[in-house]
Amino acid sequence: MILFPAIDLKDGQAVRLLRGDMAQATVFNPDPADQARRFAAAGFEWLHLVDLNGAFAGKPVNAAAVEAILEAVAMPVQLGGGIRDLATIERWLELGVRRVILGTVALKDPDLVQAACRAFPERIAVGIDARGGKVAVEGWAETSEIQAVDLARRFEDAGVAAIIHTDVERDGAMGGPNLDATLEIARAVSIPLIVSGGVSSLADLLAVKGAGDKGVVGAIIGRALYDGRIDPAEALVRCREAA
Repeated sequence: MILFPAIDLKDGQAVRLLRGDMAQATVFNPDPADQARRFAAAGFEWLHLVDLNGAFAGKPVNAAAVEAILEAVAMPVQLGGGIRDLATIERWLELGVRRVILGTVALKDPDLVQAACRAFPERIAVGIDARGGKVAVEGWAETSEIQAVDLARRFEDAGVAAIIHTDVERDGAMGGPNLDATLEIARAVSIPLIVSGGVSSLADLLAVKGAGDKGVVGAIIGRALYDGRIDPAEALVRCREAA
């Protein structure tokens, strides 16, 4: 199972939000590149980045911070937030982002996702953020009437590298992930699933790992790493062990 430490970018700093509320941001490192180096030194193999300002603006806002991270570490990076067109996707991939995450546009312009997957095979992930099982978009400021599982089904044959499923109500709340909701999506599609939101303990990680045979391939960890609830060394050893 892959563990993805998260760096959420707001105003050029590494922060964590509570349930996606920009007014409830805790700054954990004013230097995101330094934070990326710390995660690389801890032994993580991937990095998960979100441009929070970009998610609301609909265009990249924290580009300088992202580029500094790309220069600071060699580990593969997946990036989401404010990516709404092919030109922006191509630019980030050329700059060194390994995988681009499409969220809002996956709901509002699914044809773009299809086109991006054709143009950049294995480089496109779909972020499905849900509140009460329904897809939330525009930085989680809007909740649609579309069920998360139904949106996932739209991309079954598109060539999506992964679906990142986040329960908005769990994000940053340290109450455990909504694994049942992720498994509902995993049962509906053959696309690999990554769990996000609420992962707060080693037990949570091991529960996600236990769903590996059901199509769940990874977990994103944020606040629990920053506040020390999860020890990186122990988590990496346990998640790399054979099932």
